[in-house]
Amino acid sequence: MAALGGDGLRLLSVSRPERQPESAALGGPGPGLCCWVSVFSCLSLACSYVGSLYVWKSELPRDHPAVIKRRFTSVLVVSSLSPLCVLLWRELTGIQPGTSLLTLMGFRLEGIFPAALLPLLLTMILFLGPLIQLSMDCPCDLADGLKVVLAPRSWARCLTDMRWLRNQVIAPLTEELVFRACMLPMLAPCTGLGPAVFTCPLFFGVAHFHHIIEQLRFRQSSVGSIFLSAAFQFSYTAVFGAYTAFLFIRTGHLIGPVLCHSFCNYMGFPAVCAALEHPQRRPLLAGYALGVGLFLLLLQPLTDPKLYGSLPLCVLLERAGDSEALLCS
Repeated sequence: MAALGGDGLRLLSVSRPERQPESAALGGPGPGLCCWVSVFSCLSLACSYVGSLYVWKSELPRDHPAVIKRRFTSVLVVSSLSPLCVLLWRELTGIQPGTSLLTLMGFRLEGIFPAALLPLLLTMILFLGPLIQLSMDCPCDLADGLKVVLAPRSWARCLTDMRWLRNQVIAPLTEELVFRACMLPMLAPCTGLGPAVFTCPLFFGVAHFHHIIEQLRFRQSSVGSIFLSAAFQFSYTAVFGAYTAFLFIRTGHLIGPVLCHSFCNYMGFPAVCAALEHPQRRPLLAGYALGVGLFLLLLQPLTDPKLYGSLPLCVLLERAGDSEALLCS
């Protein structure tokens, strides 16, 4: 935090095409203060999102349908109001991105079809091993499985399941809206795109620490196990947050991160230990290795910005003279 006012972080102004001294171009607060405004805005969003889950007093566990319905209401209200925080940040800092607020937050039509399909395909490739493992352990064959997945009755049952709606729809949509679409536009002008990819997930990871409260409250495990689990959850949610932040910047769309988030919530963390003890562990581990290898090979081509049109965050920084070539080309 102490580095916010120094040389490590900088504020990029886009109020004019020509490069000007930062404080002069903004016509407002200096770069150090603007970076503090950005960090405080992101922190406020994270606290508001988590706080909205606890405005309802209840003795019931988090998976109870009544608790889930109440939390749907509060978290949807906070998420719907979150763009106002970005609007207030823009007014306080004086930054003019040269595009609409919704476009900056990934709500646009240009390139929407590849933005919806390619990041999800890339994520499924990464989960090739777990998908093979799931098919091996599933009692039904592929044809029967597809019939179940495509059956309207199955979807109707899912849409009435509060846990399914939370994990596959509401949580991915609201979390990506708040922690990616709102936070990245505020952090990127201060830190640059590269550092923002790794800074933004910290808010996302810390926001998941609230699960400790409920686990301690209902004595779901020993105290040591609960905190160890929370540390592990922070680690993989931070890594996942960096990945979806990368997707958001490279595609300029919100839909890709939302779909990938929903898919990952469905799959859960890969059961590597179970794979090591699986009767068919050799082909299974080969699938794990192949998935990771193909993911690394295809990460850049499938997120090539040329596939998705003009990228709002990249345009914002390019107009300020900071091209961020690694992420924007």
